Amino acid sequence: MGKFDIDDILNDLGVSPDAPAESRRRAPGSGTSGATADTVSPTKRHRIDEASDAFSPLPAVPSGQRSFDREVVVEDDPAVPVRPAETPQSNVGHALAEVFNPGDEAGVPVLSGRALGEFLLSAGAVTPQQYTAAQQVLRASPGRRLTEVLIEQGADEIAVYKALAQFADVPFERVDLDKGLDGGFDGGAMQRLGIDFCKQHTVLPLRQTGQGRTGAPSRLVVGATNPDDVFLIDEIRRRVGGTAVKIVVCPPNDIRAAIEIVGVGEQKDLDISEILSDVDEGDVQVEKAKENQEVDLEAQAAESPVIRYVNFIIQTAVKEGASDIHIEPAEKRLKVRFRIDGVLFEMMNPPASMSSAIISRLKIMANLDISERRLPQDGRIRCTVGGRKLDLRMSTLPNGYGEKVVLRILDTKSINVELGQLGFSEDALTLWTKAIDEPHGIVLVTGPTGSGKTTTLYASLRTLDKISLNISTVEDPVEYHLDGITQTQTHEKIGMSFAKALKALLRQDPDVIMLGEIRDLETAQTAVQAALTGHLVLSTLHTNDAPSSITRLVNIGIEPFLVGAAVRAVLAQRLVRRLCQHCKSNEQPSPEFAEYLAMQGMDPDGVWIAKGCEKCRNTGYSGRVGIYELLMVDDQLRDIVARNPNVAEFRKLCIERGMVTLRGDGMTKVAKGLTTVEEILRVTEAAG
Repeated sequence: MGKFDIDDILNDLGVSPDAPAESRRRAPGSGTSGATADTVSPTKRHRIDEASDAFSPLPAVPSGQRSFDREVVVEDDPAVPVRPAETPQSNVGHALAEVFNPGDEAGVPVLSGRALGEFLLSAGAVTPQQYTAAQQVLRASPGRRLTEVLIEQGADEIAVYKALAQFADVPFERVDLDKGLDGGFDGGAMQRLGIDFCKQHTVLPLRQTGQGRTGAPSRLVVGATNPDDVFLIDEIRRRVGGTAVKIVVCPPNDIRAAIEIVGVGEQKDLDISEILSDVDEGDVQVEKAKENQEVDLEAQAAESPVIRYVNFIIQTAVKEGASDIHIEPAEKRLKVRFRIDGVLFEMMNPPASMSSAIISRLKIMANLDISERRLPQDGRIRCTVGGRKLDLRMSTLPNGYGEKVVLRILDTKSINVELGQLGFSEDALTLWTKAIDEPHGIVLVTGPTGSGKTTTLYASLRTLDKISLNISTVEDPVEYHLDGITQTQTHEKIGMSFAKALKALLRQDPDVIMLGEIRDLETAQTAVQAALTGHLVLSTLHTNDAPSSITRLVNIGIEPFLVGAAVRAVLAQRLVRRLCQHCKSNEQPSPEFAEYLAMQGMDPDGVWIAKGCEKCRNTGYSGRVGIYELLMVDDQLRDIVARNPNVAEFRKLCIERGMVTLRGDGMTKVAKGLTTVEEILRVTEAAG
């Protein structure tokens, strides 16, 4: 700290430097000689002089102890000097202004997370979806900053920090990286602060402005990302020798880029031979890693905080209605995402140091080998959450920073859905019910992973008479257990394939067989033979639409005439998100959108759009509903299939014969106000 005139400082404090010393201090011996308070200067009067028992012969009761002969009333400490009223900001003199200028921080409000978030929304810096996702992360990862999480959610960094500066009432500046140390930022002040300090706190000294009484710069302008951190401001002032500090908001990437420029500028050409001259081959010895890490991980995974955090992740996922949990380790962070209504949302950011412990805890719960971190593993966790019994299907996959874990939540409550609740139209439901009541033949459900095929098959099986029929399934894996049905799981490692299990089932006198998937020629041949010999076979295929399932069986190797004779019906399906009933809105579409709706035969004024509210995480959607494309194979289509038509030709014929496409069924649900056109186009882009 520089030298200052003591008289100037006393004047700023309201004490006359010409007053005698006795008037600026208490009269000596006043506590024993009976001197009154009038002998003390009014500007320096102490509360101890004004207290009624200030000179009581009994000593004061020490702090924290009680008096046994009288009631103690807790008052202000009588030994604290009576301070004058707060001096207005404008009355601070120039001497104190060089030591401390309240204008540097007085206008900076405390940045409340909710208030800042609402301001960012109103300013258009972030979307409601980004803010809602960031709130989820902040609730699960306390201590993080809202702006940092919003940037991770994809928000525009410049827009966010411009709005932050406006909210905090401080200037916003971009760092002139082209000028660098020649006017872009202050290299000398950066050296005084320290490169590591600037990097750790994301601060950058930009320039020095103003002049003090001695002519030297009196204020250092510092770019920062957190303008309300008063402790950081004090530390900066201390490091630069007491100079007043003015904070401006700068984007983090600008500050990091400037620090990198300084780091590159400091590098010098190194003489490799000079460095190696003092190095011997035996100076560094490589030791084999001790094989006891798994013991440490097991002990760490058994610690109470880790157990509670894993339970918290599972409970939150069930509460939010998630179908999958993704735990993804990275270099400096651990990301936890939930798939809700078919879309992934980032929900938590546990400390990266907890990555191994969390994954090891999940492995212990699934009875997996925690010491094996190089190979993928699959397991199953059975647990009870909120009184509901759940199965979690766990899969691990090694990556560059550990292991990624995906948990599929198998909730019996979500699978116990009746056929009529899935979203079938009346005509499609009637035709599908007729198809699964057939005594023999193949009934296929097709669609990509996560399109609800298993839910449709299980709902179909529950409509069958389990008392009079022998119903068996072959699945990989058995996801849900159904009463009255024999369920068999395949094991490829020991040769228990779909084809082998199906052949074994045919010797069990079955009436209805459900195959998890037709994957190869052997399984397809066995399924066709079973269908032609008086068994009803329900199975799945991975195709985009219903007509292409017929050609897929032909491409696998089944003769076209056998495919036409065996297949009774094919159902292609997708899951689309439902409109939130609390916030959906009916607004006038744009002219281009209205023209598209008219081409689809829809009323532009009767279309609902997704708005977003707190109950739907500002997405505008809550829950899902199915859209379906049902192809019934009759005698005329069997003749066409026997001629082995190409996919485009066969699909065109099916549409001409009255098949409702996925997009057509979706538009019908849009007209009913169940979903939006954007959602239909999103899931039917490949199917058309």
